[in-house]
Amino acid sequence: MKTRRKYSQYMPGLAKVCLLLICCFALNGVMAQDSTQTPMVKKKSYVKNTFDGNYIIDNQTVMVPIKGTFEFDIQHRFGTVNNGFSDLFGIFAGANMKLGFSYTPITNLQLGFDATNENMQVDWNLKYALLKQTKSNSMPVSVTFFGNAVMDTRKKDATTVFVTTADRFSYFYQIIIARKFSDKVSLQVSPSVSHFNDLLGYLDADGNPKPILKNDNFSISASGKFQVSDGFSVIANYDQPLTQNPANNPHPNLSLGIEMRTSGHDFEVFFGNYSSLMPQINNVFNQNDYKKREFLVGFNISRLWNF
Repeated sequence: MKTRRKYSQYMPGLAKVCLLLICCFALNGVMAQDSTQTPMVKKKSYVKNTFDGNYIIDNQTVMVPIKGTFEFDIQHRFGTVNNGFSDLFGIFAGANMKLGFSYTPITNLQLGFDATNENMQVDWNLKYALLKQTKSNSMPVSVTFFGNAVMDTRKKDATTVFVTTADRFSYFYQIIIARKFSDKVSLQVSPSVSHFNDLLGYLDADGNPKPILKNDNFSISASGKFQVSDGFSVIANYDQPLTQNPANNPHPNLSLGIEMRTSGHDFEVFFGNYSSLMPQINNVFNQNDYKKREFLVGFNISRLWNF
């Protein structure tokens, strides 16, 4: 009896130890179950700076500025170099200029407004990043949509043929597909369509209305950047109209230039043979033939602010 009493004195302590061990194993099992049910989701990491700015010569790039970015653009196209020193290779010839403003109100969406002296045209444009290239290569390319609506605001007179307000409008839609292959090389290809409500508003060199052309005109462009050093790149661009208009067959565009980038500025200077500053005008009406050396000097300047 004495021995049994001594043994019973240890029973409460032993029970407590067993209960504590059971609780520890149960808690460990619950934690293990939670860890399998809610695994950590790895956040996608996107490729940055596929291109240095919104423009690459005569085309939009795949890039959309970050939310809260306000951008002011100046684009200039001098005359062709054919006349040599008589007009200093087109610098003192007639020139086209465009002023533009854009803002990124929400992530991946940019809204803009431009005005050019060519036919006193104004445009409203939209740019939206649909897909972004990831560092893991789960998404190998970036895809962006760009579109605009251009209005010819010239007064109605003998040089214009506008019956209704709708006759003044044209539209441009483009899908931009790009890939950054390395820290130095980025390429993009961009199919597009240009639509004109009325093509009789454009006159030939003699002031006569041109024959009715196709309202919808397709084209494709290819652009590339080679990063030479931090803030300095060589850029190139080729545009090929695809729709053939016998009355006014447009010539393709071949251009080459350099780009210099700072934290708030982007500056491009180049040679090319597109003289207009609205993409649908270039893709449907360009008559400068690079095979005949009908090139011109152009530049783009962009200034960015973040709010």
